[in-house]
Amino acid sequence: MNKSLHILVTGGCGYKGTVLVPKLLARGYKVTVVDTQWFGNFLEPHKNLNILKADVRNIETVPMQGVDIVIHLASVANDPCGDLDPKLTWEIGALSTMQLADKAVRNIVKQFIYASSGSVYGVKEEGQITEDLELKPISEYNKTKMVAERVLLSYSDKMVVQVIRPATVCGCSPRMRLDVSVNMLTMQALTNGLITVFGGNQTRPNIHIDDITDVYLHLIDHKDSIQGVYNAGFENISILDIANMVAKHVPTEISVTESNDPRSYRVNSDKLLATGFAPKKTVENAIMEICERYNQGALKNEDRFHNLKWMQAEVFKTS
Repeated sequence: MNKSLHILVTGGCGYKGTVLVPKLLARGYKVTVVDTQWFGNFLEPHKNLNILKADVRNIETVPMQGVDIVIHLASVANDPCGDLDPKLTWEIGALSTMQLADKAVRNIVKQFIYASSGSVYGVKEEGQITEDLELKPISEYNKTKMVAERVLLSYSDKMVVQVIRPATVCGCSPRMRLDVSVNMLTMQALTNGLITVFGGNQTRPNIHIDDITDVYLHLIDHKDSIQGVYNAGFENISILDIANMVAKHVPTEISVTESNDPRSYRVNSDKLLATGFAPKKTVENAIMEICERYNQGALKNEDRFHNLKWMQAEVFKTS
């Protein structure tokens, strides 16, 4: 492990970034975070951490000199937020990625890790979603992810490019998200004693936040042998099964209503597992951890933990 590495993390103040950055610092790396801080900054100060309140669209504000690795997490996260302002979504998701890749190559960055999304596959009939299937993104968010992937992979001859397509992430972060399925259903049970499930039979892949952030560490450690695109999702569970799992830990009723969302798919992550990565946590771990933090009073159902609600109220309040 090379402790002298300098790592640039875009979106480092986000849900995943706030868990990842302390792990990078614990390894002795120097870390620079670039983030708009729309949702605040929950990172603790550290002598090896430099946090810049900046927008990746302003490429001149993103420092790249002396950077060894870029971990690009910044995006307008999830479909509803992406649809709020498609132009903004494309500028952050696709255009800024092109500019970051170009600047990285000019500054001789050795490795570029990109957080794409498992949703780039769109609606699939196949029982197992593998990395070689055709991408048919539906939303603006998915489309920008696909375009950004293509752009970055075109630079594979100039730097190591690693694209991760994560499943839905669950679990606790200082910069919490309560609008992702496991976290949302658990919080509904804790605050209302009632979980509302739309449809319920749709199967979706999930990954614990500790595991997805460990995936990025795994990529850093194996940059010479791991390149290209990898799925990252280890538990394909129906929404109703998640609700029933929550009900094991929180006394709650479950109400099932109709859904207009047909997406049901099982992500196959055998390619990532074959590189030696092994997940350590489960959806049930995430549920238990959220319950524990809530019961300790360390987690509350706040607007800023719901991306769409917060962006409508705070990011677009002047427009």
